[in-house]
Amino acid sequence: MKKLLLILVLAVMCSSVARASDALDGLDAHHKGNYAEALVLFKAALVNGSEIGRATAQTMIGVMYKNGQVVKQDYKEAVKWYRKAVAQGYEHAQYQLGFMYAEGYGVAQDYKESATWYQLAAEQGERGSMRALGTYHYYGHGVAQDYKKAVKWYRLAAEKGDLDGQTNLGMMYQKGQGVLQNYKEALKWYRLSAEQGSANGQYSLGGMYVLGNGVTGDFVLAHMWLNLAASNGAIKAADARDLVATGMKPAEISKAQAMAIDCKEKLYRNCY
Repeated sequence: MKKLLLILVLAVMCSSVARASDALDGLDAHHKGNYAEALVLFKAALVNGSEIGRATAQTMIGVMYKNGQVVKQDYKEAVKWYRKAVAQGYEHAQYQLGFMYAEGYGVAQDYKESATWYQLAAEQGERGSMRALGTYHYYGHGVAQDYKKAVKWYRLAAEKGDLDGQTNLGMMYQKGQGVLQNYKEALKWYRLSAEQGSANGQYSLGGMYVLGNGVTGDFVLAHMWLNLAASNGAIKAADARDLVATGMKPAEISKAQAMAIDCKEKLYRNCY
């Protein structure tokens, strides 16, 4: 009898592990761009998954409708799936729903409603929502403008590794908004973001070298960081780099270009 009970327990455990893996395997397939496979796995998780597995699957199906991955892009359908997941308190779905209200995708644009969903997600530790709340408090979108609260949420996001949160916190220190102006603290956060490959962080760090804020002014290093930011998609970085170049000698520009190549090969670490 005990042997039979043990076999039944093991069977249930193995079945649970298998069911939980559908959502995880779906995430892996989605990350690799295998969207058709991901959709099959997410649908399997809806039937057999654990509560967190179902919420994950619902959220990711919503993401696929939002982005038009395998399925036809349909914002209203995406919102429908996000609502299924938020009914279970899933923070990543709360973030996605907040985004939909922010952009007016599938729903009427409503910053207050967006802020409500971001708040719920942020309170569960969802870092993208923390950063979004920082931006809402910075601009007064859906909430009262409050630089100190913006700093609070940017800091929480930054400490959880959000790259834009780190860059935005650096901006607050550079401008002295919500905190005492502190160029060295701004430089610290910009560099942390830049060294992890953030184009915005690299752009901001380049600006510090142009202005000599918190660091000795250095057009060569400024050009290097702005060049890297431009190559990584920062919109204004190329123009800023070219403007800096007008104050440099040809040899300095060549040095900066070589340094940018070397820095990228070093994955942006220890680039001085």
